[in-house]
Order: sequence, then structure tokens, then C-alpha cells
Amino acid sequence: MAALKPALWLLLLAALAAPAWAQVEAPEARAPSEGKATYRVLRDLSYTPRGWPQTLKADVYLPDTPGLRPALLLIHGGGWAQAEGRKSMAGIARGFAERGYVVVNLNYRVLPDWHFPAPLEDLRIALKALRAQADEYRVDPERIGAFGYSAGGHLAALLGAVGESPETRLRAVVAGGAPADLRRYPEQPAVLNFLGGQLSLLPERVAAASPALNIDAGDPPVFLYHGARDELVPLADAQAYHRALLAAGVRSELYVVPGGDHARSATELGAMLAAVEFLRRELQP
Repeated sequence: MAALKPALWLLLLAALAAPAWAQVEAPEARAPSEGKATYRVLRDLSYTPRGWPQTLKADVYLPDTPGLRPALLLIHGGGWAQAEGRKSMAGIARGFAERGYVVVNLNYRVLPDWHFPAPLEDLRIALKALRAQADEYRVDPERIGAFGYSAGGHLAALLGAVGESPETRLRAVVAGGAPADLRRYPEQPAVLNFLGGQLSLLPERVAAASPALNIDAGDPPVFLYHGARDELVPLADAQAYHRALLAAGVRSELYVVPGGDHARSATELGAMLAAVEFLRRELQP
């Protein structure tokens, strides 16, 4: 794979650079790519069925490449609270579309109005909608992955771990800076809000919302990347999750960003190159 200028990769995930436990406004990133397939964008498509609690929209990027294509769900961060968060992911979506991926850059229900499991239910519906359109979009339904950082990484990992049917299963997951075991965050306000109460009073909900507590051998491969000095989501969480995945027989990679904190690790060049290569191996033919 051709080397990419670090400055371009810093722009790739600029939208993910802010601490993701808080709602933030992030500039739109611009993603580099090699090959640069042309693409068109279907904007503001509603992916939720009639009667869903909230109408949710996505932008779908369709590359001009032959045959069946892999697809990628982009799941924004922002502490499960960033309304219209998909706008900050547009540059990343362009970069993957230029690499030949059909990209679904979506919104999901967020705090303070919605709590777990609402976002997970939204992502499952998005996967079902994508597979329902597989013929039209020329998507290979067996090659769909998810990509997210922080809160978005948590949801990507959880979606991969709890696929309830063939329609809601993933082929690969990239989860950066992701809280994997929510039991580790009993005082974190965003986690308490996401779960809807004190963790000690909601053990079943905590377990259901934690990717690390829902692992089995059928899970898709997971690429984790995490800052060595992340104080918001400690590296120990990712390390324990990585070990648990391997122990269950799930392919897992963990890229540790040397000296990286939660914000800056989202844009680290080595992590981004490794994530792109992981998705190429798992999703490209």
C-alpha cells in the first residue's frame, strides 16, 4: 500500500479527535485514498421503517466500481449524544468510497432523549436496510463491516458482538478508543446517562451493553486501536477485551498508540494505516 502523508491522515479523522464523552462540534474531515474510484452520494435517506420511534437518516456513498462491493457502516462518536453526528464523518466516508466501499454514514438516536438499547436497535435496523438494498447498491451482504471511535467504537464493537440474526451480523469491526466493559466506568456521567441509572442497580443492562461481556467464537474479527495514555477510556479496558476475544477464538488485533491520549489517538497515522489494511484483508475480495 502506498505511503500517505501524515498531514492527510490527520485530516482523515479530525472529526474523531475531540473527547467523545461530551457532545462536540467537529470539522468535517477529508480522507485520502489510493486508486480514487469515483462515486455518487445519496443524501438524507431515511433508513428507519414507518412507525420507528424516530426517523433517522444516512448518506450512502456508491463507488463507480464493477461487481459486488464491500460495505462499511460509519458510526460517529460524541458520547452517545451528538445529534447529526454523521456530518463530521463525511470526509472518512469519501475516503472509503474512493477505495471502493459502499459507505453508510448514519445517525442514530442519542442522549438525552434516548438511552441504551436505542442506538443498538438503530444500527441493527440500518444493517437490515442495507442488506435489503444489497442488489440495488451492488453490496456483497457477506462483506459488511463497521468503523467507529470512542462511543462510536463501542457501538461498532457491540453490534459485532450481538448480531441476533444473519441480517444483523458483521464481517469485521474497527473500534478505536472504545469502552468495552462498562463496569469499569461506575462514575462516568456519560455511561450513567447512556444506561439510564446507577450501574450497581442495572447489572443486566450493563452486561448487555458491554461488548467485552458478549463475546463468543462466532464474533467477527475486531481491530482495536487505543492510546497508551488514554485517561478517559483506559488502555487496560482494550487490553482485557483483546485478550478475551483471542481466548474465545476470535481474530483480534490491538494497536497501541505510543503516548497517545484519547483525543489524539483517533488521528494517529500508524493506527489509521493498520485499520485500513485490516479492513482490506477482511472485506476486500
